[in-house]
Amino acid sequence: MVVVGDHAIVLGASMSGLLAAKVLSDFYRTVTVVDRDDLPDEPVNRRGIPQGRHVHALLGRGGQIIDQLFPGFLRELVDAGGVSLDDGDFSKIFVSIGGHTVVRSGVSKRPEAAMYLSSRPFLEYHVRRRLRAVPNVTILAGHDVVDLIATPDRTQVTGVHLASHAGGSEQRLMGDLVVDAMGRGSRTPAFLEGLGYQRPTEDHIVVHTTYCSQLLRIPPGLVEQVVVIGAAPGRPTGLFLSSYENNQWMLTVWGMLGNEPPCDRAGMLNFAHGYAPQHVWAAARAGEPLGEVVRHRMPWSQWRRYDKLRRLPAGLVVCGDAICSFNPVYGQGMTVGALDALALRDCLRSGADDLPRRYFRKSAKSIAVAWRMSAGNDLAFPEVQGRRTLATRATNRVADWVLGVCSYDAVVAEKFFRVNNFLDPQSRLLHPAFVFQLATAKLRNRRRRELLPVAGQKVA
Repeated sequence: MVVVGDHAIVLGASMSGLLAAKVLSDFYRTVTVVDRDDLPDEPVNRRGIPQGRHVHALLGRGGQIIDQLFPGFLRELVDAGGVSLDDGDFSKIFVSIGGHTVVRSGVSKRPEAAMYLSSRPFLEYHVRRRLRAVPNVTILAGHDVVDLIATPDRTQVTGVHLASHAGGSEQRLMGDLVVDAMGRGSRTPAFLEGLGYQRPTEDHIVVHTTYCSQLLRIPPGLVEQVVVIGAAPGRPTGLFLSSYENNQWMLTVWGMLGNEPPCDRAGMLNFAHGYAPQHVWAAARAGEPLGEVVRHRMPWSQWRRYDKLRRLPAGLVVCGDAICSFNPVYGQGMTVGALDALALRDCLRSGADDLPRRYFRKSAKSIAVAWRMSAGNDLAFPEVQGRRTLATRATNRVADWVLGVCSYDAVVAEKFFRVNNFLDPQSRLLHPAFVFQLATAKLRNRRRRELLPVAGQKVA
């Protein structure tokens, strides 16, 4: 790799921040990651990641990217106790989306569509451990970001003003590039405004999502390794039940549009009783609690449109939730953060000139795909506030058609999962060959049903 600068600074040791730091280590002589939390050398929940106490998903493409940045990472994750669904066996998953339950039999022949199941602290710890082994990366924990530093003419960001939690001492950390990975609460829009630049416009989808979670230990053999119950027409609620490292399970129930699950175990079970399959509900009920019930609220999905700004200072980019934070029920956040890291790497390969503009435009392409998928699902509910386009309505109709066929055709289900895991482009669902396959599968299923004997009718 070509060295483009001496020092890069990453604000936030989030997943997106850690992956950005690994990319930067190939282009800058030194990289410093700054975080307000203490970062112990063990997988524990931390204050700066409150959503880390809830269910997380590493989608197929996200896993590929992390394994590319840290070779052998996924194997290490499994060896340390993480759960891998890498054999394509549909009987190990239970997925119901939009009221359609995906076919329960069949085996995917594409192992790269594997899912990796673990808690957020477990996953983040292992990424952080690998990053700490990179010689030119330093992690500076226990420091608050006070402000960014810019040149007198305000055309370039040159560093960051920090305050230590230990004694309150302050310091100026100077660098060629600052990466804001401080999440949804990022102060970069206000900083830009203070320098005389425009704040980015924000796209919002108002969902009022609330989810409650509890860590459990469930007796073996009661339920699939991962259960996803998505919202359905007239029911803006859902459930996740996922196997974790060390024989643990995470139960999460959620609701949108003011449908808040109670923040206690009995209330969670009662909330999910009407839509959870009986065996899933029974497994959750049989689970031994390993912690308290925790709650998290997210009023809206938001996309800060840095890609639309005409003027930007040099030396500053933003990644992860600090650009775009999605409705968490779709499990896209960590994978999109990984895609942001790839966008940064691809842009740095062409040097650091005009980096912010090039990076924001490139990262917006993958963000737009995830936004269309999640926002489209949310906007299917009339009560959700957001801009509805003709394309959104058309995509929702196609998705409902695809999901209907997924309920009985394993080949179509596999292709849907590949798109949902960001392994194939969304346009694949509109390809003439795929549309023909959908129509053929639907006709084949209709004929099969016509051949089934009517209840009470004797078969000759």
